[in-house]
Amino acid sequence: MMIEKRIIGIIFLVATFLNPAWAQEFNWKDYNVTWSKQSKNSSESMPIGGGDIGLNVWMENGELLVYLGKTGAFDENNTLLKLGRIRLRLYPNPFLDGKFQQELQLEKGHIVLKGENRGVKAEILVWVDVFNPNVHLEVSSNRKVKVEVAYENWRFQDLFPKKKENNANSWKWAPPKPVVTPKDQIAATANDVIFYHQNQDTTAFDLVVDQQGLTTIKDSLYNPLKSLISGGLLKGEDFVYAGERAGTYMNTPYQSWILKSKAAKTNHALQVTLHVGQHADLQHWKAVLEDLATPKPTCVSLKRATESWWKAFWGRSHIIIHPGSKDLNNEAWQAGRNYQLFRFMLACNAYGDYPTKFNGGLFTYDPVTIDSTFTFTPDFRNWGGGTHTAQNQRLVYWPLLKSGDFDLMPAQFKFYQRLLSNAEWRSKFYWGHSGASFTEQIENFGLPNPAEYNWKRPKDFDKGLEYNAWLEYEWDTVLEFCMMMLETERYNKSDIRAYIPLIESCLRFFDEHYQYRARQRGSKVLDDAGHLVLYPGSSAETYKMAYNSASTIAALQQVTKGLLALPKGYIHADSRAYFQGFLTRIPPLPQREVAGKKMLAPAQLWARINNTESPQLYPVYPWGIYGIGKADIDIAVNTYNYDPDVLKFKSHVGWKQHNIFAARLGLTDEAKQLTVLKLKNSERRFPTFWGPGFDWVPDHNWGGSGMIGLQEMLLQAVDDKIYLFPAWPKDWNVDFKLHAPGQTTVEGTLKDGKLLELKVFPKEREAAIVNLLQ
Repeated sequence: MMIEKRIIGIIFLVATFLNPAWAQEFNWKDYNVTWSKQSKNSSESMPIGGGDIGLNVWMENGELLVYLGKTGAFDENNTLLKLGRIRLRLYPNPFLDGKFQQELQLEKGHIVLKGENRGVKAEILVWVDVFNPNVHLEVSSNRKVKVEVAYENWRFQDLFPKKKENNANSWKWAPPKPVVTPKDQIAATANDVIFYHQNQDTTAFDLVVDQQGLTTIKDSLYNPLKSLISGGLLKGEDFVYAGERAGTYMNTPYQSWILKSKAAKTNHALQVTLHVGQHADLQHWKAVLEDLATPKPTCVSLKRATESWWKAFWGRSHIIIHPGSKDLNNEAWQAGRNYQLFRFMLACNAYGDYPTKFNGGLFTYDPVTIDSTFTFTPDFRNWGGGTHTAQNQRLVYWPLLKSGDFDLMPAQFKFYQRLLSNAEWRSKFYWGHSGASFTEQIENFGLPNPAEYNWKRPKDFDKGLEYNAWLEYEWDTVLEFCMMMLETERYNKSDIRAYIPLIESCLRFFDEHYQYRARQRGSKVLDDAGHLVLYPGSSAETYKMAYNSASTIAALQQVTKGLLALPKGYIHADSRAYFQGFLTRIPPLPQREVAGKKMLAPAQLWARINNTESPQLYPVYPWGIYGIGKADIDIAVNTYNYDPDVLKFKSHVGWKQHNIFAARLGLTDEAKQLTVLKLKNSERRFPTFWGPGFDWVPDHNWGGSGMIGLQEMLLQAVDDKIYLFPAWPKDWNVDFKLHAPGQTTVEGTLKDGKLLELKVFPKEREAAIVNLLQ
């Protein structure tokens, strides 16, 4: 797997440097984050990462501390574990008093910490290898110093999470039995420390399969938790083991295993290698770890390759508001800078086997700093570790199309691809039909979250359904990821053949399932117009027991059309004929009239309102049926301006996407106001650690929806047209580069309301440009 990722990375770098449309450079130093004071605790940490590793880095009381995060490190209870903490100290210590600086250097993907005290100057460089799972800590100083580094672990003994702490795992408020987090294994040799968490034989997968009545097909189901081992290795050049120590950080006891440099030197190098994998044999896991810890090229060449990757990454796209300015208090400038910072955070999981989670990504930290009553370990995050909440998760990945970060998207796509068989088993086992049944709130093995599924169910309740007021009959959220797959082909000409079975199966589910449900009620499977009767359904989590939900209809229409629009060779002739027929069975979007104004409806009928989403505007975004360049935009504008629920639910917090709706409808003042609120500095030390919102810190669906809104204000791709500045404030100067369908990049500079420069690649796509400021 790692060899494959290295090759992909090298190919990407070569392609990047050969593409003339990616040749422009900018001074990213203006967007670097620099601190001149040390941090109070982990809540004042900086994010950094690469490949699929994310670190929280901060200096506290003269000591460097680093949380180790890696995608896929799930324990028995499906908690996404931190893999420990590193603590580093110098002797003599130039970081105890005196001058201090900590800087996130975006263009290189580095964090540099500098200290000076009593004539001793030192610099610590922290970086993560993009192509190998190695964290590097490099110390350089003007005088010889000794270094002590400790690996710290709070799972040195069994832990017993209770009550709200179980929100970090799959059990949430309803554990079926007392929860135990079995202890990690940590061992030191003469010159390194190895640490790992090895999942026990029984995991959340086993209990959930039994809960949901699938025991007879258990051996056929994909299980990502079985034999999973997560951990790593700490070592350094000329370091030796120096014993153990115990302590407490914030409210959490820990033990540490210490390495010390053999001698005082002006240069020291340390490395932490992290590995997560399913290995039936522990010795095999250790052998793989050792191999990963000794990559063949030199450290210098690896660092250069990583720096080149980040340089190329920043060359793909950008949105710089008020270029040349550095007014830290200007909220428009902040929006541009924070767009870039959050994109950086997403890129730290460019090549993960699992997608970046909406509820903190790889950068969660001690929860007591977020809620003083949450005196839990650093492993905590709200709304689960292995649990996938698609309504939130989609907002993390939609902005990657226009930013051109196509190589970041397969982590999300493969999540669903791996689960296809389990989702198809659900349909076959419970209802006897084909198609993939993906509910909202699924586990990383594709079955509904057990708490949401509910342990206390009526005996005769349909086993395939979640017994939950928010989630019942919500099947359609997978379709946004199907559309993203289709859009990567439209934007980048990506080869998506591997995803076609998933897309077809997800669509087929709705056709077969709602005909099945109609047969349970009567003899006719279609209505008088020949359409499916999509009942019971759900319009997002908000309009429940819905009849012909707008979110479902818009999704089915657009994904089916997108599938049929693929180039020749993607789908077989018989499949094409089937989906052409299916398209005719999808009902029309519902509309209604409120106070004499025609507008979009969330559904044809519904029984109750359960949440505060606005799915009546999903035909605007993400589905693009209404908006700039489309017919009847006034119907959608009426919905935004006058629908009483939309007005009541409007907000910038968390996953709310009203800023995106406003941008798509050309409502410049609204889009500006809401997007500034989304992307202005967070209330925490690092500017893009937003939240908790409805979820956790850092709130990644908050950041993702902010990115989307800013992109849509600037550029919208509608059919074969590219609309520039559809909702852009004339008083915002901007330098930008974004991606559009047809492997197109659009670069421009807007100053004082005038477009001074425009570059479109390839040149023939200039004909598609529509400048709405003219």
